[in-house]
Amino acid sequence: MKRDKVKVLFDELKAKEATVYGWVRTNRAQSQFGFLTINDGSTVLNLQVVYDNTISNFEEISKFRVGMSVKVVGDIILTPDAKQPLEMHAKEVVMLGDCPENYPIQPKRHTPEFLRDNAHLRARTNKFNAVFRIRSVAAMAIHSYFQSNGYLYVHTPLITCADCEGSDQMFKVTTLDMNNLPKADGKVDFSEDLFGKQAFITGSGQLQGETFAMAFSDIYTFGPTFRTENSNTKTHANEFWMIEPEMAFCDLDGLMDIEEDMLKYVIKYVLDNCKAEIDLCDQFIEKGLRAKLEAIVNSKFVRISHHDCIDLLLNSGKKWEFKPSYEDDIAKEHERYITEHFNGPVFITNWPKDIKAWYMKVNPDNKTVAAVDLIVPISGELMGGSQREENLDVLLNRMKELNVDPEPIEWYLDTRRYGGCVHSGFGMGFERLIMYLTGVDNIRDVIPYPRTPKNCEY
Repeated sequence: MKRDKVKVLFDELKAKEATVYGWVRTNRAQSQFGFLTINDGSTVLNLQVVYDNTISNFEEISKFRVGMSVKVVGDIILTPDAKQPLEMHAKEVVMLGDCPENYPIQPKRHTPEFLRDNAHLRARTNKFNAVFRIRSVAAMAIHSYFQSNGYLYVHTPLITCADCEGSDQMFKVTTLDMNNLPKADGKVDFSEDLFGKQAFITGSGQLQGETFAMAFSDIYTFGPTFRTENSNTKTHANEFWMIEPEMAFCDLDGLMDIEEDMLKYVIKYVLDNCKAEIDLCDQFIEKGLRAKLEAIVNSKFVRISHHDCIDLLLNSGKKWEFKPSYEDDIAKEHERYITEHFNGPVFITNWPKDIKAWYMKVNPDNKTVAAVDLIVPISGELMGGSQREENLDVLLNRMKELNVDPEPIEWYLDTRRYGGCVHSGFGMGFERLIMYLTGVDNIRDVIPYPRTPKNCEY
């Protein structure tokens, strides 16, 4: 059936007859005429439809409620002096799907908590229409960046027996009867399970990604990951999406170059392709959002070592809730101060080895590893990566130090045995990127159906 998308009408700005299908956002009816606001999901912009009593079902249209689905046929009239550059003068308005008066999403301000309780309907609001369109476009930008730079897209497994992030942070997968578990020597006998061993839902595709980097040089993964953290902060979720590139023949400095280049590319892509959505977020979510994002595209990211970062925090004169330490991670309050101090994103490099993962390259000082976190305003840590330890003997010693069993990942260690090389990689939480792009301060509001502790609705 003939259908004109509202986005195309706004892009074309052409006077013509059009047929639009969409949902009623508002209806202001008067005695002789009325105004319907229609949204068809193709853009955050709403189409104003003017109807009058020359239409045979005028009285019926004047009673159309918010949420109804409709078909409208009419003439597109350009209105360059009005708030919107065009409107539709209706010739025919037909209700397709009714909507009762108790429809939850009325044209008024709703609290975030109310909309999370109605997550199946919140995409119909202007805010979430904009947020989830930006999410879609940002995903396309990720693929566009890596594909245009010759990276291979790898689909790493969601079910894995490889323990990358620590099994205590990973969901377990089993077909065993929880009420009648097979036992051997007092422990669960996973040989009776589907895979013949304990399996997990992945927390990272890094290890498998590294094996492909040793064949294709530059690869990336982009898919869902899962963590069991019992955390109710605004930046944590138990199911989220990750972008994880791995690059052969790339050291830590090269890694930061790629991270910076990719982030700037994605931001510019979104600015160019989501103008109306960014404007809405700028107006209603974070004032100055567009200016912030444009500044990032034209800036040079600061690079500072963890040691110098702690120096900066200790010498700031501020009273910290969590005292900065040369041996520890940095807290949210520290991230906020650092990004405000440098007025933008900051790479923090060379972290204490005792708080970082076993696969990261140990620096010559034997105290730090060649790791880097990129922190950004509001969202905090956006990317985390490192140069990987390419020397097999050093890697095995490091695994021994941290009680990592090499037996289940012998296949991974082959990447060091057979033609190993300097290589690096990073992970970026996609939802934290969307928070940064939209100004939304809670991860629950950039995921269609968030999975967080005690919350697994829909």
